[in-house]
Amino acid sequence: MFIGKVVGSVVSTRKNENLVGNKFMIVETLDGFGEKKQRIVAVDNVGAGLGEAVLVATGSAARIGIEQNTAPIDAAIVGIIDDVSSLR
Repeated sequence: MFIGKVVGSVVSTRKNENLVGNKFMIVETLDGFGEKKQRIVAVDNVGAGLGEAVLVATGSAARIGIEQNTAPIDAAIVGIIDDVSSLR
């Protein structure tokens, strides 16, 4: 799981039938949550908007987290972040 920021959205009218009804967002990893900044497409079923910080699950945890075990999903937004605190 990592923290990222929603930087865009993706519209796809033709897709795998198990993906119909899903919203797709482009998420960029935040500094400190990856070796380098990276952008991925993630399914969003929590209603995240542009510019929001989000929790993203990847791999099989993404499908399980949004209860779509048969869908070809590798990343899913599973939470919208309100506040982050860190010890340094």
